[in-house]
Amino acid sequence: MEAGDATLEESSFFALVSRMKYIERWALMRSTRPENLSEHSLEVAVIAHALATIANVRYGRSLDAGRAALMGMFHDASEIITGDMPTPVKYHDPAILDAYKAVETGAEQRLLDTLPDDIRPVYEPVFAPTDGDEDENDGYLRRLVKAADKISALIKCVDELRAGNREFESAEATCRSAVDELAAELPEVADFVTEFLPSYGSTLDELL
Repeated sequence: MEAGDATLEESSFFALVSRMKYIERWALMRSTRPENLSEHSLEVAVIAHALATIANVRYGRSLDAGRAALMGMFHDASEIITGDMPTPVKYHDPAILDAYKAVETGAEQRLLDTLPDDIRPVYEPVFAPTDGDEDENDGYLRRLVKAADKISALIKCVDELRAGNREFESAEATCRSAVDELAAELPEVADFVTEFLPSYGSTLDELL
């Protein structure tokens, strides 16, 4: 195929991204309903967008909420290659964490390398700062994406507990503590936790 004078070569990037739906999360836990990486990434993207919007509207920031959603969408993209590393394993030992981060970085690079040369620079800063160079807004967006990731994990725990699954009691306490810590640092997170989080786990009739 050709675009103008350039010959286009086949790229597997988006086919790889599509495989998020095959990566199951919470592998060490007995879930009433499985959760895959695609579902989780969408939820993180939605929450990250909401956090950035709250930051702009209420706290005078000038963040790109669409970029926050994009970062959320790809925040765990390396797991397409590595699979999901359970949190208790990942954080059990600093050496394991460091080794996993190196594997994670390598997996991200492998994904990016499948992109055409002219498109790759658009996606590289979404995955990680280029050469450590990142402006203040993008740095803040990454903090919001991290918070959105923790909130999404807490929502999963809440859903499981509401379904009567005590398997998630310890995970819920851990996730809630992490979210509370982030809420103490980030006012957007505090607002989301107060206004929106309590509705999760409710029935459709209760929500409407």
